[in-house]
Amino acid sequence: MILAQWEVSGLIEKGGPLVWVLLALGFFGSVCVVERLFYFHRARINVSSLLVGLGVHVRRRAFAEALHEAARAPGPVGRVAHAGLLRYYLERRDLMDVIREAGQLEVPRIEKNIRGILAVALLAPLVGMLGTMLGMVDAFQRVSEQGGVSGPTEIAAGVMTALITSVVGLTVAVPMYVFYLYFVGRSRRLVGRIERAGIEIVHMIADAREEEEFAPFRGEVIHGKKRLPAKAKPPATSEK
Repeated sequence: MILAQWEVSGLIEKGGPLVWVLLALGFFGSVCVVERLFYFHRARINVSSLLVGLGVHVRRRAFAEALHEAARAPGPVGRVAHAGLLRYYLERRDLMDVIREAGQLEVPRIEKNIRGILAVALLAPLVGMLGTMLGMVDAFQRVSEQGGVSGPTEIAAGVMTALITSVVGLTVAVPMYVFYLYFVGRSRRLVGRIERAGIEIVHMIADAREEEEFAPFRGEVIHGKKRLPAKAKPPATSEK
């Protein structure tokens, strides 16, 4: 690749000061990409395994153990589950509101720096095009100052210098846009896992509460059925 054969100083010398702007955009976008990669790596969790473990504790009414397990779970899914378990005494509708609010608080953390990556992907080619236009204007201005006697070699050199900023801008923009699409997909899947975990936690707690409320009544019914005396047969009448 042509850019790989040139050093940074050569790019700046041939492309002009806007190359500094493109390099700064590339550095900022790279920092955002690395930060998001670490975040989504830490947020990886098996939601099914977490819900199974929490369900065992909730059915046993061991909410302290459930809170401890939810607090140990990494990422936003564990935090939302922990927020719901802290208020297990609420009604189903109120508990759903608590889960929804906890999930909404996690959305800004999930989408952090993704807009910054998109901004770099959109601004880099525009800055590169601006540098190209300025370079073309400068090249033709030099030709006009020399009375139009410049050769094709000088014109080609001026055009190549002007196009460097566009090449650098696209080199920065293309991978940034690919990372943006990747992180948007990861964030949507993570939000879906949060919603699934929240709904399961609400149903889990509410169902365990209902089972506990109706268990004594069911036990009494079953116990009464077992003790129900058999109907006495009517005495046989003797014929005279």
